[in-house]
Amino acid sequence: MSKVFVFDHPLIQHKLTYIRDKSTGTKEFRELVDEVAGLMAFEITRDLPLKDVTVETPVGQANSKLIAGKKLGLVPILRAGLGMVDGILRMIPAAKVGHVGLYRDPETLKPVEYYVKLPTDVEEREFIVIDPMLATGGSAVEAINSLKKRGAKSIKLMCLVAAPEGVEIVKEEHPDVDIYLAALDEKLNEKGYIVPGLGDAGDRLFGTK
Repeated sequence: MSKVFVFDHPLIQHKLTYIRDKSTGTKEFRELVDEVAGLMAFEITRDLPLKDVTVETPVGQANSKLIAGKKLGLVPILRAGLGMVDGILRMIPAAKVGHVGLYRDPETLKPVEYYVKLPTDVEEREFIVIDPMLATGGSAVEAINSLKKRGAKSIKLMCLVAAPEGVEIVKEEHPDVDIYLAALDEKLNEKGYIVPGLGDAGDRLFGTK
């Protein structure tokens, strides 16, 4: 069964407060999301395996560690997931970036895949699916489906804020996918927004309405 990790690091929680604040403008919002994504990257990669290596320092030999051959892939869900990618890439510059685009069918209200572009070595990578919001869970479930259909074997989901309803749907549909959050909020409202949440992440990132 999926594990759910809520990061309580003081820096993450401090910055998340400003992200939630409706008076935070687009520029600052974008910068804060970028910073929190980078901080979350520290936590989500905590279990990466290490190997022993020896390097020459300016004054001698050091027994040190390197990440042991784990290939990582970042997959933002378009469009809001794009706001978190650069912050993570600064921490993990060797990661490859794929993209999954989804739109909501106006009749069924279910997400429909319209664009998928992934690294060629899908089966060898550990993927982190990225979206600021985990609300109903429909987009996250469909994005993970898109990766699995193309051969992905190891997937994690990383979101800033989630509703319990979305978490439960992902756990039910993808029990092998662990979920990493900066906050687990109270509920969804009748319009499907997370309460208290942070509003529409895409609109706040890109200055649209």
